[in-house]
Amino acid sequence: MPVTGCATPAGTARYRDRFRSKAAGDHFRQQHDLFLSSIGIGTYLGNADSGTDKGYEEAVVRAVQLGANVIDTAANYRFQRSERSVGRALNVLEQQGFSRDEVVVCTKGGYLPFDGAPPQNLRAYVEETFVRPGIAQFTDIVGGAHCMTAAYLRNQLEQSLRNLSLECIDVYYIHNPESQLGYISREDFDMRLRAAFAELEGHRTEGTIGMYGVATWNGFRVSSQSREYHSLTRMVELAREVGGESQGFGFIQLPFNLAMPEALTLRNQILDEKQLSIVEAAAALGITVIASASILQGRVAQQLPDSIREPLGSLPTDVQTALQFARSAPGVTTALIGMSNSGHVEENLQLVAREPVSSRDFVRLFSE
Repeated sequence: MPVTGCATPAGTARYRDRFRSKAAGDHFRQQHDLFLSSIGIGTYLGNADSGTDKGYEEAVVRAVQLGANVIDTAANYRFQRSERSVGRALNVLEQQGFSRDEVVVCTKGGYLPFDGAPPQNLRAYVEETFVRPGIAQFTDIVGGAHCMTAAYLRNQLEQSLRNLSLECIDVYYIHNPESQLGYISREDFDMRLRAAFAELEGHRTEGTIGMYGVATWNGFRVSSQSREYHSLTRMVELAREVGGESQGFGFIQLPFNLAMPEALTLRNQILDEKQLSIVEAAAALGITVIASASILQGRVAQQLPDSIREPLGSLPTDVQTALQFARSAPGVTTALIGMSNSGHVEENLQLVAREPVSSRDFVRLFSE
């Protein structure tokens, strides 16, 4: 049976209170009346096998037990297997006394997901799974891999709910919408995005999602002259056109780490005739920023120099140091880190008890 309900203000406050004597004061951050942990667990990498499935299931359970209540996944991660691992973990957590309303579950739709493993014939799989049932036409799919029509997102949301064994997803992201911009005009993109937001507003009304947003890779990290560029102001305008002032576009996700600091350093957003960074624009527009790739698959957590380690607290490991950087950035609510091993969860979530670096000390990293 699907687990009922979504994350709630009361539920996430209850979760925060479980760790009142263990968590640092700024570990939980309040956004959209919910309390989100400063570290969240991601589920992107890993083999498509039962061992990795089990590893993610156990890691998600352990993360929630240790103070991380933000869980991030996507339909295409490990061919839908990551969503299914998260679903099993949530069931275990319910049995252990962690209520559904304490946990913020986020997933994504946009890329065509395989089912458990890659198909032998890609075109035949797409035709049989999406085209013949009327879910999407080949002309809706860009680059052979990405679709964000209303009908397709509806199908993918329904599939994700089944995979996760949930009746409601807290944050539903359109996955890397900039993928479309290499193939269609900006005007067509805006029309597609507006229709996608209208579809998601309908699901908010139905109660199958809490809020929605976009999870990006390049869109918020490039110059405004780039073909892949996203204007956050324009996205909010489109959401308001279909959802009014109470629209549910409330989250963005983008990479942020020691090697990719553009969320803070690149002033590529225009708001009220001012040039702002994406985190500044998001704060002004009431949008929550989630950092992905916090350790860039481990590549930014290798032999860090003392000039970085010391300002970030001289932590025991380079992974903790890189994660501390991402979670301490002004304007970032949660830093995601992929963990399919309970041992890594226990090591990395030692940071729950450590205060993030203050904004003043954090800025010094960019000035010294």
